[in-house]
Amino acid sequence: MSQTTPIDYIMEDPREALRLEQKVDPVEWVQKYLAHRVCPGAEVLSVGCGPGVILRSVANLDSSIKATGIDISAERLRQAMEKNRGNSRLQFVRGNAESMEFPSNRFDLVYCRMLLQYLKEKERAVSEMARVCKRGGTVLLQDLDGQLLWHYPEAPNVQRTLEKVVAALATTGFDPFVGRKLFWLAQNAGLTNINVQVECYHLIAGEVDPNILKQWELKLEIARPQMSRVLGSESEARRQSQAFLDFLRRPDTLTYSNVFTVTGEKPL
Repeated sequence: MSQTTPIDYIMEDPREALRLEQKVDPVEWVQKYLAHRVCPGAEVLSVGCGPGVILRSVANLDSSIKATGIDISAERLRQAMEKNRGNSRLQFVRGNAESMEFPSNRFDLVYCRMLLQYLKEKERAVSEMARVCKRGGTVLLQDLDGQLLWHYPEAPNVQRTLEKVVAALATTGFDPFVGRKLFWLAQNAGLTNINVQVECYHLIAGEVDPNILKQWELKLEIARPQMSRVLGSESEARRQSQAFLDFLRRPDTLTYSNVFTVTGEKPL
């Protein structure tokens, strides 16, 4: 498995899995992006499955569907197995998306959501997803573009700090602009009939909603050890985190990012 990185430490925090779970309605997400692509009897693979809440909703589409989740995090897999205990149609495996120990041409549908932004070997990971997908099957990639970086009016101090943190994380493979690259990654992996969908993801226009603010507070708290490393001290990390939260609270600011969803078929 890959060497542990600062991103891994954040993702191993048990609160991170809970935070990610709270950010998505799994039933709604599955109905929007996967339901029309999953036939009865299908085998589905979730790459970077996290606590498995989306995968459970996929399996619930039909009693004949078998679903497998793979994740590099032992903590996230523990939560996934705990939440889905007793469901024999769900299987969870620890492994690396960049080198999966599944046979080729196994799954009817392979999907990943908000994973590629963290991986160093993005091309290799998507090629692996195409490899384990059956001929004629579908690969779905979904990720963000512009997260943390697009704001107006710009607060120069906040913007400089965000860019500094993002630049430091780049050595781990973190890419805040991976969304726009998914189309090329799908083509590079040999997928055909590629479809691209772009939607707004983060959108905070004016003063941030209290519930969304709590999510940002938790996210910054989880990331504080790594922000302290990048910014030189915990006190500076706290100060800059507060400056960002104050920016979100302002009534005259806008923050946004986009989400790309790219689907492609593996040739027969």
